[in-house]
Amino acid sequence: MSTPFTMEWLIITEGREKRVNEGENLFEIAYEGYKLFPINEPLEIRKYLSSNGIGFCVIEELILKDHSTHCKYRLISLNSVN
Repeated sequence: MSTPFTMEWLIITEGREKRVNEGENLFEIAYEGYKLFPINEPLEIRKYLSSNGIGFCVIEELILKDHSTHCKYRLISLNSVN
């Protein structure tokens, strides 16, 4: 039996991201299902698929476990402070 997964080129947060440490630009987010992202490549971050980009990040850690994806990413640029 095969395991379905998707290849993603955007980080869509829907407001579910959490900062790992105060004062750092490291965040984590969990998704249902298995999602593959390019590692160590700049990716655009959006709050929703239809919204404008928030900024860019680089994924530092990706864990696929128990039908979910856990992703840690570092914010490298921000389009706006709001």
